[in-house]
This record gives sequence, C-alpha cells and structure tokens, in this order.
Amino acid sequence: MLLVAPATGTDQVVGLGLVAVSLIIFTYYTAWVILLPFIDSQHVIHKYFLPRAYAVAIPMAAGLLLLLFVGLFITYVMLKSERVTKKTQ
Repeated sequence: MLLVAPATGTDQVVGLGLVAVSLIIFTYYTAWVILLPFIDSQHVIHKYFLPRAYAVAIPMAAGLLLLLFVGLFITYVMLKSERVTKKTQ
C-alpha cells in the first residue's frame, strides 16, 4: 500500500501558479493561432501579438530545447549508473 503525504500549502500555491500560467499561455496561443487570422489586419488587437512566423518557431524551439534537456538527463543518468556499477564490481 502506497501512502502519500498531502500537499503542503506551498506546494498547492506553486501548483496553482503553474496551472494559471499554463492556462494563460494556452489561451494566448490559441487566440494568436486560431482567432487572429480571422480579424482584420488593421485592427488594434494585432499589436498585442507577435508576427505569425513566431507561432511555429517558438513551439519548435521549445520542443527542441525539451528534447535536448531530456537527452542530457538520460545521458547523465546512464553515465552515473555506469560509474556506480563499476564501483560495485
């Protein structure tokens, strides 16, 4: 049986903050990619959004950075476990 301690107040605040930031980013990106093309290009709302080319470039760069960090983490764990197995032999 797995016993899990309840989240502390700080954990809940951090979790709520992360959810709020994620919701804001999702709403902004959705409006930018889906709604903005249907609004006249001279409308004042366009000044609050980056050019459309960034709608592809930013998620692509974020995905590449994520893959880089995941690869670095896996490499680190594999090298560390290799050192531990060499010490035990």
